[in-house]
Amino acid sequence: MQPVRRDLSFPIDKKNILDWHPAGRQVGLFMNCMSILFPVGERFFISSVRNYQDDIRDPKLRKAVRAFIGQEAMHGREHEIYNAALQEAGIPAEKMEAEVKGLLDFFRKHTPRSVQLSGTVALEHFTAILANQALSDARVVGGSKDPAMSAMWRWHALEETEHKAVAFDVYRAVEGNDLRAEAIRYAGQVLASVILFSKLADMYLRALRADPETKPFGSLRGWRQLGGFLLGRSPGVFRRAFREYLDYFRPGFHPWDHDNRAFLKEIDDFVAQLDQLPKAA
Repeated sequence: MQPVRRDLSFPIDKKNILDWHPAGRQVGLFMNCMSILFPVGERFFISSVRNYQDDIRDPKLRKAVRAFIGQEAMHGREHEIYNAALQEAGIPAEKMEAEVKGLLDFFRKHTPRSVQLSGTVALEHFTAILANQALSDARVVGGSKDPAMSAMWRWHALEETEHKAVAFDVYRAVEGNDLRAEAIRYAGQVLASVILFSKLADMYLRALRADPETKPFGSLRGWRQLGGFLLGRSPGVFRRAFREYLDYFRPGFHPWDHDNRAFLKEIDDFVAQLDQLPKAA
């Protein structure tokens, strides 16, 4: 699978930035906190793959890496615009983003490149399985009162799917799959998961306190909506993704073992429809 860099933009309507998700305001806030993680996270992913560029001999993989970098750069740019709207709405996105940057800078400075890439491979697996949920169930990111918001999340999911194996293939090509390499890969997933979920929980609670309609702790109805969205039946994003998440620890695992490339057939039609999005107010 060869990813393609696409320079797309999405006219997000700022007035709906805190209340865009049809499953409820608190679900939208959770997705907003995910967005805050992306720009600095994408730059870390780019850096960790670039560390190995000179070691990659396969021309197809080198081409895929260039497209991966281009896609991640575009994702970061669009989520920076998204996050600026969150900041204007009163969510301390800039402060949260700076904290994540400081954490990732620490890892860049104090860990070897193999550990940095293992973290990228781990988080790319996580984003790929969430992207699959978004593409396979319209309730995850569809139906927003702001069509540009739904379109942006779907675009991100499509491209995360398209390049989901690139960082993994770089890791395999350069670090191999011996016991040492696999131990680093497994440890990277455990560490990345602990950091991701603890940071996301902290950011979400702070976002609740900053949002004038949910502070300080949200509503019982809002927590029920979020619980159903993540763990329940409608749509139960984390619950349904858990088995795929665990597959990462299976010997011989490869991201395309979860073959959902059929979704990528819609990319050209999806891009063509973006011109029909209403302009932001």
